[in-house]
Amino acid sequence: MTQRAISRRAFVAATAAAGLSGNRALAQTPADTYPSQVIRLIVPYPAGGATDILGRMMAAKLGQAWRQTVIVENKPGASGTIGNDMVAKAAPDGYTVLLAITAIVQVPALMPKLPYDVLKDLQPAALVASTNSVLAVPKSTPAKTLQEFIALVKASPGKYNYGSYGVGTSSHIQGSLLNLQAGLDLVHVPYKGAAPLLQDLRGNQLSAALIDMATVRPHLDSLTVLAVTGTQRNKLLPDVPTFAELKYPQFEPVGWFGLFLPAGVPAPIARKFAEESNRILHLPDVVEKIDGLGMVAGGIPTEKFARLVRDDAAIYAKIIRDANIRLE
Repeated sequence: MTQRAISRRAFVAATAAAGLSGNRALAQTPADTYPSQVIRLIVPYPAGGATDILGRMMAAKLGQAWRQTVIVENKPGASGTIGNDMVAKAAPDGYTVLLAITAIVQVPALMPKLPYDVLKDLQPAALVASTNSVLAVPKSTPAKTLQEFIALVKASPGKYNYGSYGVGTSSHIQGSLLNLQAGLDLVHVPYKGAAPLLQDLRGNQLSAALIDMATVRPHLDSLTVLAVTGTQRNKLLPDVPTFAELKYPQFEPVGWFGLFLPAGVPAPIARKFAEESNRILHLPDVVEKIDGLGMVAGGIPTEKFARLVRDDAAIYAKIIRDANIRLE
């Protein structure tokens, strides 16, 4: 074989190899290379709270799995709407993510003129954790069941009250619902956060409060829990019935923390993000950490989480309308 023939054959082989390499490059999709840059995880609440703790846990685990930087940015304000709006308006490329709480589907009924539409501008990706709310009273309260507490309140109109985390929060909505369904006149006392509320409840300055299980868990020794939200009893309080068991409907929703992407993120990228998030949420150390916060780890199929978001939005809109709850 002549030198010319060998050179020609080498040229053809090199050209073919380049063509195959080019075809493979052309065949690659954005999902194949995702994530190829920093991911921003927006937490629409201050640092240090449960949402922030869960957000930083997920950021660390996603970063480890993908060998890519995932940074948490706290964007608090306006009941979470500032951070929510930032993600709703972000480029739909999968590099801006939101960790929201149940309030995201409650606020639209309280603030009709939001700059975004939760169900249209954001897409659910993964349920991170959920937690029951409980109706708690001081240990000194003579009522030890919900029925006894209702009888106590009805016997002394205007005497009893309940505390919440603030106007329009889950605890306010649930307290208003209890007033509506049980025919009570519990006076609403809004607080700015859990710490002052718990202090007054434990000190008998409050008659009752609706508090999430994660917050009340360390204080069960000084409080009596009368009922829990959700469709199942809480495993830490197996003897405490749900509101539904006691024939009070619409208390089935529980508090949740979920990851959302901007609407329009390509399906393969959205699926890749959701699948990795759900895989992480089944890791033993992650489940243990979430359990230690008094919550239940998520990791359910994305379609099921999306349905939960839609259903809860409808339920809370009806409660807010029926109870005539307004942001003052």
